[in-house]
Amino acid sequence: MRAILAWLLLASAVPAAAQSSVSAARDAQSVIDRMIARNPSLLSFQTRVHVDLHMLNFPYLAQTLEGTLYFKRPDKYEVVFDSVPAYMSGFSRLLDNIGDPDAWQRDQNIFLIGTRTIGGKPLLWLRLTAKIHDDNLDHADAYIDPRSYELVRMEWHYTNGGTIVMTQSYRSEFGFVLLAAQHATVDIPRVRAVGDATYGAYQTNIDVDDHVFTEQ
Repeated sequence: MRAILAWLLLASAVPAAAQSSVSAARDAQSVIDRMIARNPSLLSFQTRVHVDLHMLNFPYLAQTLEGTLYFKRPDKYEVVFDSVPAYMSGFSRLLDNIGDPDAWQRDQNIFLIGTRTIGGKPLLWLRLTAKIHDDNLDHADAYIDPRSYELVRMEWHYTNGGTIVMTQSYRSEFGFVLLAAQHATVDIPRVRAVGDATYGAYQTNIDVDDHVFTEQ
């Protein structure tokens, strides 16, 4: 009941132009379906990705990574780095996890909590919890623009109190709206860091070999 009341209060504060989009999102499945339906004629792509990572506490490490992002419908999405230190493998998984809402449904329970205003913008708010218990990750929150159904922010909340927040921006290319850049803030025990990823020119609707994707 409290969650329903909170949703109603938040929805009443949403501008009319966004409110119609919010009302169309009746449940988590309708949100996921609309996210997947973006760029309906985009069947595959690949693009180069450049990542800069900086630790904000000792030992103040800095790391640059170069890789390739691959996508193939219906649910194959993966960043493959040219070379990555073992201690950075978690960042690669983070990029993979955020990019494919269709794949979320395989291992996550997904709920539409309602809306939340962040940076002055009302966003649809999804809560993700693992179908198989995870000792480390308590839950993740995904925030979606109700006008475009773009994923603009994702938060991972860990059982040890740590958080990772990633925001995303997009650009138009070849008639598609595609990922342009990401910014991550890491605040977990013993590690404070920031990371920025930028994506190069896209090759769209090309033949992508299934071997580039890690077996699920």
